[in-house]
Amino acid sequence: MKIEVRQVSHPDAVRAYGTDDLRRHFLIESIFETDEIVLTYSHIDRLVIGGALPATKPIHLSAPTPIGQEFFLAQRELGVINIGGAGRISLDGTAHELAPRDCLYIGKGVIDVVFESIDTANPAKFYLLSTPAHAAHPSMLIKPEQAKQVKLGDQLTSNKRTIFQYIHPDVCDSCQLVMGLTQLDPGNMWNTMPSHTHDRRSEAYLYFDLANDQRVFHMMGDPSETRHLVVANEQAIISPGWSIHSGVGTSNYAFIWAMGGDNKSFTDMDHIPISALR
Repeated sequence: MKIEVRQVSHPDAVRAYGTDDLRRHFLIESIFETDEIVLTYSHIDRLVIGGALPATKPIHLSAPTPIGQEFFLAQRELGVINIGGAGRISLDGTAHELAPRDCLYIGKGVIDVVFESIDTANPAKFYLLSTPAHAAHPSMLIKPEQAKQVKLGDQLTSNKRTIFQYIHPDVCDSCQLVMGLTQLDPGNMWNTMPSHTHDRRSEAYLYFDLANDQRVFHMMGDPSETRHLVVANEQAIISPGWSIHSGVGTSNYAFIWAMGGDNKSFTDMDHIPISALR
């Protein structure tokens, strides 16, 4: 296992960041490495963001030093979405098979978590997002058709999309974790525009299904002092509560969003008119 720790950046400091500093603090460039679990521990709401790619062997989820516990989920919950080939996750000996785009919620208190691929020639890619947890909720496998689906946007504004709400109060119990996937319709490039902030929660994005020679221009920062990051396929963004989070791709893509904070209300957000952005 590999883990990196990221500290919190004050918005006043971020205004002075150049490209390298913005990328170092808010972009996670490496999520998936063969036969590894790669994690980033952010002190923004203590999110843990990462990936597991069990190509040739099963991988066990251990508790690195920053977690500060005997096992990873002693005081945490975990959401997993598979964006690779078919895979399997075993929870204290109980196996759950995940097809592409299936989600598994794993509750606090699960001791032994093992990731493996069904076909090593087409390995699973498990995207991971963990938040602190105060109570134990049942683990639950959620398929795309079981998610709450919300259709938003318009072809005329190039933001027609379907939101799949997997770990959401209408679908699955959790302590604070909310997690889902957004698929843009063909010919649509913008996500989350008009943009918003939600000071009660922080968020992380994983951009995927993007061709290797294409990019997403991810907008971030205070609405009056916006910045951008150029993001490649299977890279992630950390978005603090004070920052907008929006993006436009040079081609079609999908992204996984996940949040933690004071509430689980998906609609609790402070909308920013496009005319107010600078």
